[in-house]
Amino acid sequence: MNILLLGSGGREHALAWKLAQSRVIAKEGRTLFAAPGNPGIANHAELVALDVTDHAQVAHFCNEKSVGLVVIGPEAPLVDGLADSLRAEGIAVFGPSRAAAQLEGSKGFTKDLCERANIPTAGYIRTTSLDEAISALSRFSAPYVLKADGLAAGKGVVIAADREEAEAALEDMFGGRFGAAGAEVVVEEFLEGEEASFFALTDGASVMAFGTAQDHKRVGEGDTGPNTGGMGAYSPAPILTPEIRAQVMQRIIAPTVKTLADEGMPYSGVLYAGLMLTEEGPKLIEYNCRFGDPECQVLMMRFQGDLADYMLACAESRLGTMERADFAREVALTVVMAAKGYPDAPEKGGSISGIGKAEAEGAKVFHAGTKRAENGNLIANGGRVLNVTSTGDNTATAQHNAYQAVAKIDFPSGLYRRDIGWREIARKK
Repeated sequence: MNILLLGSGGREHALAWKLAQSRVIAKEGRTLFAAPGNPGIANHAELVALDVTDHAQVAHFCNEKSVGLVVIGPEAPLVDGLADSLRAEGIAVFGPSRAAAQLEGSKGFTKDLCERANIPTAGYIRTTSLDEAISALSRFSAPYVLKADGLAAGKGVVIAADREEAEAALEDMFGGRFGAAGAEVVVEEFLEGEEASFFALTDGASVMAFGTAQDHKRVGEGDTGPNTGGMGAYSPAPILTPEIRAQVMQRIIAPTVKTLADEGMPYSGVLYAGLMLTEEGPKLIEYNCRFGDPECQVLMMRFQGDLADYMLACAESRLGTMERADFAREVALTVVMAAKGYPDAPEKGGSISGIGKAEAEGAKVFHAGTKRAENGNLIANGGRVLNVTSTGDNTATAQHNAYQAVAKIDFPSGLYRRDIGWREIARKK
């Protein structure tokens, strides 16, 4: 059986690296394809050119190349219904249907589902106009949480310190800052607490916990500056104790899976819950319908099973027959090296070297936004460019090892935070 992985970022490089280790691919004559991939993914997969918006083209490729499993990495093809089109052709897919992917495709859809299923989350109001949104602010106190309803590459959330800032942000959102994603805006109650990420696999009936992580969304050290897609992460998240993880499964994950199944849109794939750990217990901030980025990178560094086996079990509705997912006890930590100007106007084309030296330090460098120049040299081709990932017996050691590797990489037009993992390290001290 051949496997097709769709995507081109750091998340997909981590998935390709782990899928290439699967016994399915290890068999002679089996191929891992990736579309479009990146220079790092090319070390583990055969890159192919496919337009993921052309569902018929993807299906034709799968049939022609005897692809037995398609792994959809990013959220946009899932929200676009690619999984439905492939399943209609009898092709196994790891990833939810268009209907179930609304969990990420529409913040309002998820909030309404939480209300129906009594899932703990922040209070909210859905708004479809600037006037309506400004009026909704009076229902909440500062700081104000404003979320573009649709997909905004992880940057569609604004936390406004006061009403003046909130009104200006709303004008930007309804003025087209996030395109169609901002045609509707969810105004939310601000939750006090610490954020953490919880992952689960499901085939629509059975559910299995699949690791925890904490990421760093802000571009600046000390968690300052604008939100990004993520500047680094570590796994596991010790703040998610066994007791809290049990609460999350019982009060958040299981009701979500059951409600979607009961309403005729069973969820199959990975369910990524962004949580706020409040004094009242864990509450759902948002769902993502794919692995996090850069959380996937640290999860894959610790996962000790055969990833293809678990993905196939989800796709074939037999997750309940699988043993519990096994993760190494050590900590994994990743540092995102981004291009200067990120997240607003990243500079493309900057030269990159030294990855081999970094990996000689024991790190794994996942490519997120790179390409080969005409002369064959590696250059930056996106906002987040590299994920330098290391492990250690604890968070401090993993952090030390990661930054030792970062120091080996020559990326003059790059930037990165120097405090990834700071909160957990401070907690230990």
